[in-house]
Amino acid sequence: MDFKKIKAKLESLGYGVTCFETADEAADYLDENIQGKSVGFGGSVTLEQMGLYDRLALNNDVFYHNRLPGGVSKAEVCKKAANAQIYLSSVNGLAETGEIINIDGNCNRVASILFGHEKVYFVVGENKIAKDYDTALWRARNISAPKNAQRVKAKTPCAIKADKCYDCDSNNRICRALSVLWAAPLHSNFEIILIHEELGF
Repeated sequence: MDFKKIKAKLESLGYGVTCFETADEAADYLDENIQGKSVGFGGSVTLEQMGLYDRLALNNDVFYHNRLPGGVSKAEVCKKAANAQIYLSSVNGLAETGEIINIDGNCNRVASILFGHEKVYFVVGENKIAKDYDTALWRARNISAPKNAQRVKAKTPCAIKADKCYDCDSNNRICRALSVLWAAPLHSNFEIILIHEELGF
């Protein structure tokens, strides 16, 4: 996949964009550029696969609800992540036309992405990229969400085979909110890290 076209499109929409061949190179870059900060993590298999929590925690205060310190609740960690100087997340779908799509259950991730940080990084493997908005939305609903539902052992129709969205009304449904960024928010600092590897769902 040639990142040149999508990089140019995303830059025209107000994002910074940096491209890497490997996840290791991207992790090195983030480790070098995030030092002495409070850092929030959104739930992300991509970030976990890259080992970013352990690396960034050496030189930053990192808040991630899947790594709870003793005696601290998930809600407390999510609030600290939402107020961190830096926020890291992946995406569920990124269109070559520029739209960035995320689906969330607790909604801490979609809420935290949108406002209040010095900088937000989206870390994106090439498998997350789709040709247009409709395809990116389809991907988020029918690939990312079912696989994540299966990963967290949700009792939903999609989690059984992780094959597609059934638009269910299950109490365990993890598709509770959808966020779409058409462009970088005003007065914000967003950087998209594109990686020539398949990462996350």
